[in-house]
Amino acid sequence: MENIVLHKADTRGNANHGWLNAYHSFSFASWYNPDRIQFGALRVLNDDTIAAGMGFGTHPHDNMEIITIPLEGDLAHKDSMGNTEVIKNGDIQVMSAGTGIQHSEFNPNADQQTKLLQIWLFPNKRNVTPRYQQITLNVADRHNKLSQVLSPNADDEGVWIHQDAWFNMGNFDAGISTEYKIKKEGNGVYAFILKGNVTINGQELNSRDAVGISGTDTLNIKANTDAEFLLMDIPMNY
Repeated sequence: MENIVLHKADTRGNANHGWLNAYHSFSFASWYNPDRIQFGALRVLNDDTIAAGMGFGTHPHDNMEIITIPLEGDLAHKDSMGNTEVIKNGDIQVMSAGTGIQHSEFNPNADQQTKLLQIWLFPNKRNVTPRYQQITLNVADRHNKLSQVLSPNADDEGVWIHQDAWFNMGNFDAGISTEYKIKKEGNGVYAFILKGNVTINGQELNSRDAVGISGTDTLNIKANTDAEFLLMDIPMNY
């Protein structure tokens, strides 16, 4: 039985700290909504804008898979594993926090903001050795088709994490349709629209809207306008 959860953009939590304007799809920090704790293994989806020269000071994480997808500008990363990197639009970064890491992230540019998605998934293994991975994706690969950017497999396309999850991104022209087959029985898909108007399984979605769909094995996707979106195929029970 197909189950649909609709999260319109204006129902998200919002915390504007000046240096950071964050929209929360799920309960986070001071924003708590008992109906919006998680979608399966997906615990956090934050849509963040970081002001020029600002950022997050060093802070800890453990036993979480943390994915960062920059949408605009640059993000400088430093962590307790010795990684010092800058990621930008077209890149994807993942940290398996495992037994524990500390990291900081900031906008290194004095003259432009940085926009990013920060996504947390519960892992399928606890207390793993912490790891960091960053790759540059070919954005052209997602023009009018879905391009895999994350999977459970180190030798597969995109980054990998400790969870039976697959992420795909699409950048579709108006009128383009596709079908997506869910990768694993028992998984659902949380679709987040970055921009444009998209219909997924009959549900019309606009920029920054999201829909969680479980209990089905196929998504029918149509871009009604030029559109960009992210599909997160994740275990509902983990």
